[in-house]
Amino acid sequence: LLSGIELVATASDGEEAVALALEHEPDVVLMDLRMPRMDGIAATRCLREQLPGIRVIALTTFADDESVLGALRAGARGYLTKDAGAEDIRAAILAVAAGDATLDPAVHHLDGSREEVARYLLTLDTINFGSGWFPTLLKRPGCSGYTTVASRLRERFRSEGPWSNAQLRALDTVTVAATLGQPADHELMALYAQALRALGRWLGAHSVLEAIHEAAGSAQALATMLSRGMPLFDDRGFYKRAQIVPANLALAGVSTFSDLDTLTIFADNLVPHVLRCDGVLIYDPRLAAHIDAGRLLRPGPQEQEIRACAVHACELLSARLGVPARVLDNWLWNRGASAQYKAQRRHRCRCVYY
Repeated sequence: LLSGIELVATASDGEEAVALALEHEPDVVLMDLRMPRMDGIAATRCLREQLPGIRVIALTTFADDESVLGALRAGARGYLTKDAGAEDIRAAILAVAAGDATLDPAVHHLDGSREEVARYLLTLDTINFGSGWFPTLLKRPGCSGYTTVASRLRERFRSEGPWSNAQLRALDTVTVAATLGQPADHELMALYAQALRALGRWLGAHSVLEAIHEAAGSAQALATMLSRGMPLFDDRGFYKRAQIVPANLALAGVSTFSDLDTLTIFADNLVPHVLRCDGVLIYDPRLAAHIDAGRLLRPGPQEQEIRACAVHACELLSARLGVPARVLDNWLWNRGASAQYKAQRRHRCRCVYY
C-alpha cells in the first residue's frame, strides 16, 4: 500500500478491470498491458469511452514496448515499467490524479488576485533559467533549483507584495539575491536582475493583465510579444520560456488562450535527457561521455542540436499519439522526476534560456 493512495479493487484480466472500474469509478487505474481475455490497450480504450474523466497509467515490462504507444493512443495519461519503485509509482499516480499538469500551491503564489497571480507567474518565468548554475545554488532542503527560486519568490509576494513596474526597473543584484536566499556575488543573480529590469521596461505603465490582453487570447501572440520585447526571452528556434508563460497562466486559471495546443515542447535539458534515457535520442559517444562526466556544454551548436532533436522527436510522437506537444512535455517532465532518470547526468549549459 502507498501513503495517500486508497486501493479500491484489483483485477486479473482486462474485462474484470473494466467492470471493476465502472463499479468503483476510481481516480486512477494502473493498467497492465499484457492480460488475458482483454489486453490493457483495449481495456483502456473501453474505459475512456465509458468514463471519459478516468485517468489510466499503463504498466509495461519494457519502456520501448510498442504497446505503450498503443496505450497512449487509447487514452492512457502515462506509463510505468514494472520495475518502477514504490515511490515512483506513488508519484506517478498522484501526478496523473492531479491532471495533465499543475502548479503546486505549496511552491507557487496562486491565492492572490488575478493581477497578482499573473504578475507572480510572469516574474517567475522571467527568471526561469539557469539550470547550468543550479548545482551551485543554495537549495532548500528537498527542493530543486527551480522550486527553491519559485518558493522564495512566493514568500516575497506574500510578505511584501509584488514588485511594481518601477521597482522592477530599479532592481539590483543585491536585492534579487536577498530575495532568493543566494550570495550576491553568484553570477546568476546578476542575470536575474538584468532580466527583471527588462520586464519592468517591457511592462511600462501597463498592468500584467493589460499586457496579456494585447495578445487577444493567443498563446503564440503572447510568446512573440515576450521574445521580441525582452532579449533574454528571445530563445531563437525554441522560445522555451516565452511559451511557458501562457501555459502557466492558463494552468493558474488567470487567462485563456485558443491556441495553447499549437505550442511546442518547452525545450530545456530535462526532456532531451528523458528521451535519451528511454533510447529515443542517441548521442554521439564523445558527446555522451562529456555529459556523463558532468562537464558543462558551451552555449551553441551542441546544446542547440540536442534541444532541436528533442523538439523534432516530440512533434513526431505527438502526431503518433494524438496529443498536443505541451501535454507530452508534461508527461516526460513528470517521468524525469523519477529516481532512475535523476541517477544519470543530463546536459548542463550556462545560458539565459533554460
